[in-house]
Amino acid sequence: MPSCCCLLGLGFPSPPSALRILRRRMASRAFQLRLNPLTGDSEWLVVEEEEEEDHHPTPPPKQLLATTSYLDMLNDSARNRAYRRAIEAAVTDPSSRVLDIGAGTGLLSMMAARALAAVGGETRGGSVSACESYLPMGKLMRRVLRANGMENRVKVFHKRSDELKVGDDLDSPADILVSEILDSELLGEGLIPTLQQAYDMLLAKNPKIVPYRATTYGQLVESTFLWKLHDLHNNEANAADGVWLTPGEMERIVSVKPQQHAMQCDALEDEIRLNPSKFLNLTFGNGQIVIVRPISRYEQHEMDMFMLLFHGGYFNWILLGQSSTQLLLDGRDNQVVRGRNADWCDHWKQCVWFMQGKGIPATEDQVLSLRARHNQTSISYQLNINDEACDRSSKGDHLTLLPERIALYGDKDWRSALINTIKNALTVKSSPTCVVADDSMFLALLISSMSPTSKVIAMYPGLRDKGAAYLRSVADANNFSIDQIQVIGKRASSITADDLKHKKWGSHFILEVKECFRGKIYVSGSSVRTLLDSMLSEDAFIMPCKGILKLCAMSLPDLWRSRSSLKDVEGFDHSVVNETLGACGYLPGDQQGPCLPYYVWQCGYTKKLSKVYSLMDFNFSEPIHSCFGKTKIEFSHDGTCHGFAVWIDWVLDERKSVVLTTGPDNRYWKQGVQLFSKPVEVNPGKSVMHVEASFDPSTGEITFSSSSTTCS
Repeated sequence: MPSCCCLLGLGFPSPPSALRILRRRMASRAFQLRLNPLTGDSEWLVVEEEEEEDHHPTPPPKQLLATTSYLDMLNDSARNRAYRRAIEAAVTDPSSRVLDIGAGTGLLSMMAARALAAVGGETRGGSVSACESYLPMGKLMRRVLRANGMENRVKVFHKRSDELKVGDDLDSPADILVSEILDSELLGEGLIPTLQQAYDMLLAKNPKIVPYRATTYGQLVESTFLWKLHDLHNNEANAADGVWLTPGEMERIVSVKPQQHAMQCDALEDEIRLNPSKFLNLTFGNGQIVIVRPISRYEQHEMDMFMLLFHGGYFNWILLGQSSTQLLLDGRDNQVVRGRNADWCDHWKQCVWFMQGKGIPATEDQVLSLRARHNQTSISYQLNINDEACDRSSKGDHLTLLPERIALYGDKDWRSALINTIKNALTVKSSPTCVVADDSMFLALLISSMSPTSKVIAMYPGLRDKGAAYLRSVADANNFSIDQIQVIGKRASSITADDLKHKKWGSHFILEVKECFRGKIYVSGSSVRTLLDSMLSEDAFIMPCKGILKLCAMSLPDLWRSRSSLKDVEGFDHSVVNETLGACGYLPGDQQGPCLPYYVWQCGYTKKLSKVYSLMDFNFSEPIHSCFGKTKIEFSHDGTCHGFAVWIDWVLDERKSVVLTTGPDNRYWKQGVQLFSKPVEVNPGKSVMHVEASFDPSTGEITFSSSSTTCS
């Protein structure tokens, strides 16, 4: 029997199976959104809801909504104020019938109900209806309405707007439509089909629309960092290590999805070269979306353009202090959500549209023509130079991944660390069996090409058949036989020894390194390591041999402000949402908000206030147990400490010679951020902080507690 090696990929959970809604659901159903963190794709799932008494609601799961942008939006006073003024300007007729689509916590609905009452609408037949298909948010909205005495003034529907019927749900067509069904690329939440269906089925003639119009601005930019987020093939060529995820003529077989990718680009101010142009005008008020496609003259010096950076649409993105997209909330163009020099907000992001390959050379005064087109949920772009089309669309079946995953796969240091460690591990046994327990393409390909006698078992719970097809396509280019690889297509929690030819795996147990904080705070792969323990032989070699939980005290004023607890929002009490939405700042008593995942480099102004400290070790050579750690932080810089960033450093080998860090200095990884309820002023030599952490292997969660002292 050949010796065995277990290769465990660490990180991404598998995506749910595709779900298409082919018929109308009953009134007891609602929708929940799930995100595939491997590819970035999202889908709406039908959820059966048991009928509940209105006075005894079940609060939505805290972690489900704490990672959304709801809290940040409600903390954005400029946005709230602009919507209030626009709604008050729109609601002038006491018989107005207002429809709020995608109502969230019900803020806009309550604004409309208050404005309606101010003009005598309560006695003249006016009404406000709100529909919210996202089940947890719909339940939370009812709690907010009750807290403000609005439960009888706003009629709530746990439905999609295309399931509402005039004469059944609505007494008559609505005169006014308010909504916030707009995302960072403007159309991603179904703006077009929602407006079209509303105009056809739910609205009266010549309705008032809030928001009324959006103008999108774009810039052609050059950025080495952004280039690395999409051009895997050329970065693999630069790595020159002989491993090809995108070999030869198949350079597009792994790529980012051809869409706008939302991210906070303010931190790239010193790295990108810019030239702003107004690209798109979008008007909602006449029942159509009208897109204007101007020709842009590029006026920078010679450069390669790697991507288009859009700061427009609904989220009026500000870049380098310039006024960008304006969301006009009424037809008189006098209520603009976001203007020049706005404060940082997590929900106001830029969008990046990546051009393929190394980019397109451009010189001063060169005329470029940008063509925009849209489908129901997205806008795509094509850049033509001197009327010569640049068709770089992908051909054939290929895998699409998140930009950060593309960048990591092309990172020379990351690849080198894994290649060297696995090469050393494979010298121990001649014919190992290696198990890839996640969707890692790199590890499956690397082991197969480095060890022709190895057997690779790829679980691929998310990629499944598509992952198998990919490996078949690149096998010859990487000098391995596809017969070496068995794709199971299961999660680690579902796999059994019967799925494998060998009842025991042995000699090596290897985890691919990914960030440890995604969606909820957990040690990535710890549960997988425990689940597979019974299938490992006694001499199993573990890689990485351990993970070290690290932390650093941080000043994060922008993020802390956006995560502060809510009280009054434009005259409406929202304190009931704080726990559910994961509020962190200004919490009562000793309460502490959740530790949440962020790309720290995208969190507005940031400053490290201490050196990096180790807090807890995880030993992967044995099943994961409950553990506890503590440390004392001594500050190295003056400032206001809003919390600390936490991450895992992965020790890959037993000699501790190869360590990969996922800290804030690496932009491809998310970190956990634990914010304090109240900021602390700190000084070197005077201020210290004690931090403790405990890990629960049953949930994979890490909880933190801290206290600070200042010496005179």
